[in-house]
Amino acid sequence: MTFDASSTAADVLAGIDLTGRTAVVTGAGSGIGRVCAEALARAGATVVAGVREPGAAGPAGVTARRLDLADLDQVADFAAAMGTVDILIANAGVMACPETRVGPGRELQFAVNHLGHFALVHHLWPALRRSGGARVVAVSSNVRPDAPIRWDDPYFASGPYDRWAAYGQSKAANALFAAHLDVLGRPHGVRASSVHPGAILTPLQRHLTRDEMVAAGWIDEDGRAAGYFKSVEQGAATQLWAAVTPDLGGVHCADCAVTPFRPDPADAARLWSLSARLTGLPEELPAG
Repeated sequence: MTFDASSTAADVLAGIDLTGRTAVVTGAGSGIGRVCAEALARAGATVVAGVREPGAAGPAGVTARRLDLADLDQVADFAAAMGTVDILIANAGVMACPETRVGPGRELQFAVNHLGHFALVHHLWPALRRSGGARVVAVSSNVRPDAPIRWDDPYFASGPYDRWAAYGQSKAANALFAAHLDVLGRPHGVRASSVHPGAILTPLQRHLTRDEMVAAGWIDEDGRAAGYFKSVEQGAATQLWAAVTPDLGGVHCADCAVTPFRPDPADAARLWSLSARLTGLPEELPAG
């Protein structure tokens, strides 16, 4: 069946039985992450939602567990409690926030959007390998093929902080991360892809003012979204499509289709090495 930008989470999972599969979705407390987690649960999967505040009303039919991706010790604890993981959707993200430092001076967007997910995959690696056919989907954005990584200053420690440049770097990192993970994981049956979910109004925009969104053309003066914006259900579709489409890996996706965008393999490997150094984890994934 062919899907497109108008397809919803329910559309792409229609007729798919995920009974016996375990899925982990980060950032599942709201927005497209919540819709994604609930859709996987309705398809029969056992779903663990990584959320910052498990006490809040969580996704229906889903087990919510505390996961702050900025806290690498908490990431390790979250992963240690998992058995086999068949699907990991790295969905959590921060966008255009004020300059914020976490841990040993890490810039928040790079720390949460990329490094936290890098560490999560590292700690979940034995659980992913046990699946025999696991899928990892990194939710990126409409990154440019030449989107820059600040190799010598990823935390914006020198010079003025640019919240949009920091966001763009973190989303480029998501795509590079998925590309190299697919290279490493393919021999073990673990495939990885990145996706651009499209433009969706969710709590991701919490750091933007109404005036900023009007000036950008995202909403009009009455708060109505521009015509190219998707619903939350449509925004969750591509990551689910990437998670369940057979033989898919090593690609970037949008609108429930594979795009021509391919991250540079050398940059992907370089980012993997940098991420290992910044998180204090080995470059090699665990053997077990």
